[in-house]
Parts: sequence; C-alpha cells; structure tokens
Amino acid sequence: MFDNLKDKLQSVFSTLGKRGALSESDVDNALREVRLALLEADVALPVVKSFIASIRDKAVGATVLKSVRPDQQVIKIVHDGLMEMLGGEASPLKLDVTPPAVILMAGLQGSGKTTTAGKLALHLQQKHKKKVMLASLDLSRPAAREQLRALADQAEAGILPESDTETPVQLTKRAMQAAHLQGFDVLILDTAGRLSIDEAMMAELRDIKAVATPDEILLVADSLTGQDAVTTADAFNNAVGVSGIVLTRLDGDARGGAALSMAQTTGCPVKLVGVGEKLDALEAFDPERMAGRILDMGDVVALVEKAAEAIEEEEAMRMAERMASGKFDMNDFLSQIRQLQKMGGLGGLLGMLPGLGKLQKQIAAAGVDDAMVKRQEAIILSMTKKERVQVGLLNASRRKRIAAGSGTSVQDVNKLVKQYQDMARMMKKMGTKSGAAAMKAMLGGGGGMGGNPMGGGMPSAEQVSQLQQQMQKSGMPGGGGFNPFGKGGGLPGLGGPPRKK
Repeated sequence: MFDNLKDKLQSVFSTLGKRGALSESDVDNALREVRLALLEADVALPVVKSFIASIRDKAVGATVLKSVRPDQQVIKIVHDGLMEMLGGEASPLKLDVTPPAVILMAGLQGSGKTTTAGKLALHLQQKHKKKVMLASLDLSRPAAREQLRALADQAEAGILPESDTETPVQLTKRAMQAAHLQGFDVLILDTAGRLSIDEAMMAELRDIKAVATPDEILLVADSLTGQDAVTTADAFNNAVGVSGIVLTRLDGDARGGAALSMAQTTGCPVKLVGVGEKLDALEAFDPERMAGRILDMGDVVALVEKAAEAIEEEEAMRMAERMASGKFDMNDFLSQIRQLQKMGGLGGLLGMLPGLGKLQKQIAAAGVDDAMVKRQEAIILSMTKKERVQVGLLNASRRKRIAAGSGTSVQDVNKLVKQYQDMARMMKKMGTKSGAAAMKAMLGGGGGMGGNPMGGGMPSAEQVSQLQQQMQKSGMPGGGGFNPFGKGGGLPGLGGPPRKK
C-alpha cells in the first residue's frame, strides 16, 4: 500500500539528506515534489493545498535541533502533517456500552460490505473477546444472506435465522431482541447496497437507524475507487450520519489517495482497513503508525503484535530450548518459515521494519521474496522424515529426487541446504557458554522479552547492547548491530540475498 507515494517521498528526503544545511529554497523545492507526489497519489486538491501550506510554515520557521540533521527535522514535520491528514489520533470502535453494541454496516454494492462484516466479527472476537451476532438485512442482492451465513460459520459467530416474509426493519427488531436475549456483546447489521447512491437506499437506512439506534454506523468504501470513495462517504454522511469508515482493498492500492483524503474531506475518521482477502485481514487504523509506514519509519508495534499472534508461547520456548542446546534440524527450519508466513509473509514483514522500505525492490530483484519462501517450504516437505533430521543423508540422487518432488531445481535444494547449515552452525555457537548467555539475554529473564520472545515487550537499549557484546564474544553473527541483509544477517530461515558474484 502507498508504494508510489513511498518511493516519491523517499527520493525527496534522500536529496535533502545530501545537504548540510537547508535553505528556504531547498524546503520549497522539496515541498513542490511532495505536492506532486500527493497529487499523483490521487489525494484531493484542497487537502494537498492545506497540507503543503501547513508544512511549509513549520519547516521554514523551525528551529533545527543540534542533534538532528535538517532533513530529519523536515521528515518529522511531514510525518506530523501526514498524521494530522490521516485523522490525528486513532479512533477505536465504541464498544463500551450496554450490550449489545449495535454496528450498522453501510455502503455501495461491491465495496466489500458483507465480507467486511464477517471480518469484523472475527476481529471483535479475537482482539476484543466479544460475543458477536451477524444479521443480514439485504433482501435485494441474490445470495447475500447465504454469503453472510458462510462467513459467520468461518468466524464462529452467531447468525440471525433468515426469513423471506420480513422487511429490513422487522428483521432489525428481531435481531435486536435475539442479541439481547442470547447475551451477545455486539450485533452487526449488514444492510443492502446499490450500484449507485439513490434515495430508496438512504430511506431504508434511515428507517433501520431509527429502530436500531446504532452505536456505530460504519461506511465500507473501496479504496481503489480513489476520490469516488470520498464522494460516496460525503453522500452517506449527509444522509444518515457516518461515525467511521472502513477502507477495503488498501493492500492493493498503490496510490492511497482515498485513505489520505477521507478523514480531512468528510470529517469522519477511518477506523478499520481491509488488507487482504482472508477473514483475519482486517486491521485497526492508526494514523501515527500509517504515517510511519508511508515515510519508511516502519511499524514495529504492528510487527510485535503480529508476532505475538503468530507465535505460540509453547512453540517459542521449545525452539529456544533446542537452539540453546545446539539442536536444529529441517523441521525447526520449516517451523520458522511457517511462522514468517503467518506474520504476513516477507513483503509484509519488511514493510514494518524501519528503513527497509527502499530496499524491498532490490531484495525482490535478488530473488528473496514470498515465492522463494514457498519454494523452500515445498523442498522441505519433499524430504523424508529421516532426511529432515539427518541432512547429511542428502546425496546427489536424493537432492535430485527432492527437486523433482517439489517442482524446483537441484540448485534451489543446494541453496536451502547451505542456508540450513549456516544456521545450524550458528545454533551450535549458541550452545556454548557465551552463546547461551546471549540467548538468555534475548529470550529470558529480567525486564526484556521475559521468557516469551514476543509476550513481554521489546528489550531495553542496555539489553540489546549486552546481547550484541555477548554475540561478538561467542563469534555469532549479528554482533555488529541490526543489519538484516548484511554479513551474518539474514532473516530466520532465509539467509539473506545471494552473494554478489
């Protein structure tokens, strides 16, 4: 998401970084490029004008701190401006009400409204521990109710039994009664959409709103429609009063104009974003974290959250014990690959790490991408149980058989085995006294990650420094600071891009 805007802004700031001090003309030139980048990203013109005027006043009159480079000061000002453009602070859903909290889903047909209702049910159950019921009020679209019922089954949420004789208002009344009597915390009402905005749809929404008195009216808008999504939001807001916006297909929107314009133009906060087709691909929208992603500052909070969800504590501790004892086989290697996939794949992971956005294209060009990760998984699955544990058994004929079974080449198999051997050597060093101390600092005890690698917060600066010193003493890679693709770097199970010939 926001790929085009990221590239443009990174180019602007890299140019600024080459100058020792910034003049007013430097700032003007940079902001001209930022303005063009925002317009190319399909951001609404009034929003761009307001943003640039605000940024220029702050950048030209800013007192540059001695410890901060001038270009970094401008980046900070742009970051704060983007954050304000995206809505300022995160706006969570209103759930702290007398149950059931009623959420009314509105939007045009084809915007992903019914799918988003299913995703929201799963999101509320997993993230907020709420008991959720879904109710379809869409009597016009064929199979709308069947689709919602299937999504409710996947999300393990409640569903209102269907009826062909009731109107949307009557269904709403029955849904309210059922949710109250059955003790549901949240009731999600999926309303009918139209191909375009018309008075009949708005009248139906007003009638449903009068009966349900919803705590949230969420407009579901397709981010790929750009400024049309903003126009749609304005129309719905004027007709029924929208409390929040859900932007779908944000993962496929390289420009991001709708997301950047929506809050400023409509006055309605973006509360949730759809970032994929799977049922769990719905995220709470945080302007500060999104601005960080756009400016390649990463989103470490989201990374840790994803890691905490993807990595089970028992599995993490089992892996830590095997690493500390120097045991590491292809089954462990496969476990790391699958954990990486659960966290959104290599592309999603890199987008959350600060400073790596600009390297993503080079990394992909070197062949290090999600397709490579899937090939590695296929290669390991083509091995026998004995071969996964005793990699030394892999002679030429076995490697040829594995390559044929996984649909890869012998060179791919050789490369994977080499990466495994490099990691196995590192694990053996972790089994030494100094290596064990480094592992202890990283995985256990004290106030760092506290036994659960992803469960107790990030390590302190002192712990990181201590860990690096211990890793250097034991000869382990990584002692020279964070460099995921440099010497001794490599993400777990990947080994970094191929060396230059």
